[in-house]
Amino acid sequence: MVNKFSIKNLTFRYGDDVALRDVTVDIPEKAITVLFGPSHSGKSTLLRCLNRLNDLIEHEKIKLEGQVLLDGHDIYAPGVDVTELRRRVGMVFALPIPLPMTIRDNLTYGLRMRGERRSARLNALVEQSLRQAALWDEVKDRLDEPAIRLSGGQQQRLCLARTLALEPEVVLLDNPTSGLDPLSTAKVEASLQVLKADYTIVLVPHSVQQAARIADLAVFLLGSELVEFGPGSELFITPHDKRTEDYVTGRFG
Repeated sequence: MVNKFSIKNLTFRYGDDVALRDVTVDIPEKAITVLFGPSHSGKSTLLRCLNRLNDLIEHEKIKLEGQVLLDGHDIYAPGVDVTELRRRVGMVFALPIPLPMTIRDNLTYGLRMRGERRSARLNALVEQSLRQAALWDEVKDRLDEPAIRLSGGQQQRLCLARTLALEPEVVLLDNPTSGLDPLSTAKVEASLQVLKADYTIVLVPHSVQQAARIADLAVFLLGSELVEFGPGSELFITPHDKRTEDYVTGRFG
């Protein structure tokens, strides 16, 4: 299996607070990798290290040590185009925030900012991204309505489609179903299973149960350290570390 990311001895500090300590793990391409563990274990920090969103935190004592390699290239090396990095490595957040415009404009806004003006191309990407996010059939006749009229589950899938419209290579998702009902959650999870044929997906799941359902590779973090990682089909059934076993069986967390 080809690796999309190689994380080597990654330590991330907020002043004296160590959010990640000496994390080393490879993330395969075109698969779903879940980062799971209790609160304050470093999951979201690690996720945001993959497209340098942590750069935006206003904290004068933030410090990163180690390497994050994307296709063999260090994304923290001098001269890296961070804007292009974030196009290649898109992000979907826990709280869906549609732009205050139509469904169509939500999807074309970023494309227009990149200079795309061809109507046929814009229309094609609108349909393609909505189909990929399993939303096309629900909104194809409503594209010129305000996006805010969509349900919470539809808004989350719209935000996923908005990321996909920019044609990234990697999609990062931070608790994308935390506020959704079971039906909407199932639709998002089904979409991800289809999308992994074309995209590398890295996700902080809503629960251990969700992690077990969707993980090709599972990474367990505890107290800012990587405890164990392995195929999801194995780690949730026969973990090697007692701490992992205790967490996935509900003994703590």
